[in-house]
Amino acid sequence: MRAYGLIVGMWIRSTLAYRTSFALTALGNFALTFLDFAAILLMFSQVDALGGYTLPEIAFLYGMSSVAFGLADLAIGSMDRLGARVRDGTLDTLLVRPAPVLAQVCADRFGLRRLGRVVQGALVLGYALAALDVDWTPLKVLLMPAALLSGAAIFCAVFVAGAAFQFVAQDASEVQNAFTYGGTTLLQYPPTVFGRELVRGVTFVLPLAFVNWLPASHILGRPYPLGLPGWVAFAPPLVAAACCALAGLAWRAGLKSYRSTGS
Repeated sequence: MRAYGLIVGMWIRSTLAYRTSFALTALGNFALTFLDFAAILLMFSQVDALGGYTLPEIAFLYGMSSVAFGLADLAIGSMDRLGARVRDGTLDTLLVRPAPVLAQVCADRFGLRRLGRVVQGALVLGYALAALDVDWTPLKVLLMPAALLSGAAIFCAVFVAGAAFQFVAQDASEVQNAFTYGGTTLLQYPPTVFGRELVRGVTFVLPLAFVNWLPASHILGRPYPLGLPGWVAFAPPLVAAACCALAGLAWRAGLKSYRSTGS
């Protein structure tokens, strides 16, 4: 964490040296991600509900997914560059430095502009919380930040596992993006609009449902996907810990198998 913090601090100082450029790129990131929610608004200009969910409820799902993914993307979004480093051999320069390789890869080219996604998601989440009539209990209040942080950790695990896969597949960043960027887009819509097999897959295989679908079901008073028991809404921290542990093992195995480019 110390090595990660030092590298991130270096990139932040570099970014803030050009404040106008940073402000414009952050604003552009905000506007680009808002287009996803604009598409949802266009849908609701023609319908009153989507999969049985109202606009504020889908905004709630959207906000939770966007904030969780935005935090992960901000922290370690540069992991998708690993395949290019493996292919051109520049990963070797990280191996000879006196710092953990994972920390260096995570912090590489830290993009402070990605705050735009987090802010945009937080604004949509704030709108949803203001528009929804939720019976807030102490347990639901505690579940909100726990779900957001656990969701960010789950996405971080997916980033790391995807990077570990690139040790074998080399430049497979688009495969990784299908599960990270594609995963957050999937979670922006209710589980009722997807097939049962897909919902099973993102619950038991790649547990993205624990990012927002399951905790949101408890907060909104909605039926749980697949008829799961109520306690699963409080399982995101445990699922996040398990995902991070498995991603760590995958990273160690991938790094151990690395043999450079041979050039």
